[in-house]
Amino acid sequence: MNLLPAIIFGSFVGLSLGLTGGGGSILAVPLLIYGLGMDVRTAVAVSLVVVGLTALFGAVLQARSGQVLWGAGLFLGIGGITFAPLGARIGAILPDDVTIALFAVIMIVVGGQMVLGSMATEVPTGRFACPSDEQGKPLPTLKCRVRLLTAGALTGVLSGTFGVGGGFLLVPALLLVTNIRIEQALATSLVAIALTAASGFTANVAGAAGAPVAVTLVFAGGSAVGMSIGAKVKGRLSPRLLRRLFAVIVVGLGVYMVIRTVIG
Repeated sequence: MNLLPAIIFGSFVGLSLGLTGGGGSILAVPLLIYGLGMDVRTAVAVSLVVVGLTALFGAVLQARSGQVLWGAGLFLGIGGITFAPLGARIGAILPDDVTIALFAVIMIVVGGQMVLGSMATEVPTGRFACPSDEQGKPLPTLKCRVRLLTAGALTGVLSGTFGVGGGFLLVPALLLVTNIRIEQALATSLVAIALTAASGFTANVAGAAGAPVAVTLVFAGGSAVGMSIGAKVKGRLSPRLLRRLFAVIVVGLGVYMVIRTVIG
């Protein structure tokens, strides 16, 4: 297989992730299916490798600046690790057309969510806040742990089934449950995404879904490079404009997937 398309598509996924601060990984599965001609379960397995490695790379970068809240990230990750295998089982049962149609619906919802988020005048943080310490970090109370584990579990099911990172669910959950800044929520979600993706990939491979090594590594490498570039240049561009443009791409791909599924 020609690896050049894998590099290009991987770089685009990483660039989207770096520019928008989250959600870019949702482009991986449709690009793998329609751009590289993979079947659905292989695309999901490859996507989870790419999502996991890219999230891990991003978490390491963010940890250097002190943005990652490890406790919250680990509890989200535990929920994801536990329930990602359930998602993989669901994905193995669903027909490919149904998986693609449901994935398309998720893309359209995520795109709409990003448009609404870009129109908001402020971020609704701490609506159901856990108590925080003097540094603003959430205290590990039982209620807080349960909420984080629940958000992680829902993400795990989606990740194992569809190969998505789930940042579109984790970041809003963190902002609602805690009083942390959005930059901290984005960075912390990367820890959970990396852990959840590893569990989802393992479960999918155990269920006989394969991942071609060369294409996977090249796609992941391109994604890491794209993410680095996106993270460096996003400060020079309008965040709202970027998220709206990305939302249009996501919704457009979702609609395209629905049409392709309907017409066969």
